Amino acid sequence: MASRINKLSAILVGRLDKPGYHGDGGGLWLQVSRSGSKSWIFRYMRDGRSHEMGLGSCITVDLAGARAKARACRQMLLDGVDPLGQRRDARRAHALDEAKRITFDECAAAYIDAHRGSWKNTKHVAQWENTIATYASPLIGGLPVAAVDTDLVVKVLRPIWRNKTETAVRLRGRIEAILGWATVSKFRQGDNPARWRGHLDNLLANPNKIAPVKNHPALPWRDVGGFMDELRACEGVAARAIEFTILTACRSGEVRGARWSEIDLVAKVWTIPAGRMKAGKEHRVPLSIAAMVLLKSLERVGDVVFPGRGKDLPLSDMSLTAVLRRMGHGDITVHGFRSTFRDWCSEEASNAFSREVCEHALAHSLPDKVEAAYRRGDLFEKRVTLMQAWASYCAAWP
Repeated sequence: MASRINKLSAILVGRLDKPGYHGDGGGLWLQVSRSGSKSWIFRYMRDGRSHEMGLGSCITVDLAGARAKARACRQMLLDGVDPLGQRRDARRAHALDEAKRITFDECAAAYIDAHRGSWKNTKHVAQWENTIATYASPLIGGLPVAAVDTDLVVKVLRPIWRNKTETAVRLRGRIEAILGWATVSKFRQGDNPARWRGHLDNLLANPNKIAPVKNHPALPWRDVGGFMDELRACEGVAARAIEFTILTACRSGEVRGARWSEIDLVAKVWTIPAGRMKAGKEHRVPLSIAAMVLLKSLERVGDVVFPGRGKDLPLSDMSLTAVLRRMGHGDITVHGFRSTFRDWCSEEASNAFSREVCEHALAHSLPDKVEAAYRRGDLFEKRVTLMQAWASYCAAWP
C-alpha cells in the first residue's frame, strides 16, 4: 500500500520541473505545465468514464492539503457521490445565495427599469422613484430583498399610514410589486409580506376609513346648461378647452393635448391615439354639432388645437382651473365634468342609453373581462346619438 500512495514528498514536489503528470497515488497527481506552473489534479473513474478535478495551485495548496482533498474525494466516491457534481452543486448554491443578497433598492431600480417603457410619462416614473427613496429606502433599501418581512414592511408604512394615507397606500402597492418581481426573479421565496388582503389588513387600519376616497368635485348635471351659458361668455382658449372637454366628456389631459391632425372635420370624429389614452387604447370621439361649431371658431396657428403660451405648447392644467375660479366655481374640477356627464346618462328620465354605450363614451374598460373579450366594437354609431343628445342638453337653458 505504501508503494501505491503518498509517493511524492514536499522536497520532490519542489524539484519536479518536467512537464506532465506525476502521481502521488490514490488518484492524486501533480501537474506541471510547460511554463513550469504546478497544480494538483484528482483523477477518477465514474460510470465507465474518466474525470479530472482540479484541487488548486501548489502555491496555495501544499502536499498535505492536496492529499486531504484527494482523501475527501475518495470518500465521496465511496458514498456514491460524484466529486465534480458536488462541486458544481456547491457553486450553484453559493451563486444563488449571492444573488439573493441583492438589496431591496437594487430590486426597486430593476423593477422600475423593466416597466419604464409601459408607463405613460416620466412623471409616473419619478413618483415611483421618489416614494421609494423617501419612505422605503431609509429603512429597507440596503437590506437583502430576501430579508424583507412583514415587520419591516409595517415599519415602513406605519409612520405615514394615518397622516399621509393616500401616499402610504400607493407605497404599499409599489413595495408589493417590487417584492413580487423579486420572487418571480428568484431573489426571495414565500408569500409577499406587503400583500393587503388577509395579511396587512389585519395589522393596519382600513385606509378608506382613515381617509375616505374623495371623488373629483363635480357640477350637478341639472346645472350644466346654466354653467355652459356662463362659460360661453368667457373669452380665451382655456374657456374653449373646458367647453370642448364638457361636450366630448374627455379627460382634461386628452383635450389639452389634442392635435388638429387627430381631428377629421369631414367625418366629425376625433381619434385620440393610444399613447395619449389612460387605458392605452385608441379612442374615437364623435363630434356633436356644438363641438364642430366650437372647433371651426378656433384660430389654427399650429397643430395644437388649444395652444398655450406658444403655438406648439398645449395649455397647462392650471389654466383651465383658473377659468373655473374666475367664474366663481372654484369648488368643482374640470375632471368632475365627466361625472356630471355620467350622472346625466344615468339619471335623466328621457335617456335610454345603455350602460355600455355610456362607459364607451368615457373610454372606460368594461369591468367584466369575459364581456369585454367578446365585445370588440366601440359602439361608435350609438355614441354619435349619445353625444349629440348631451350637447343638446348642455345648450338647453331657459
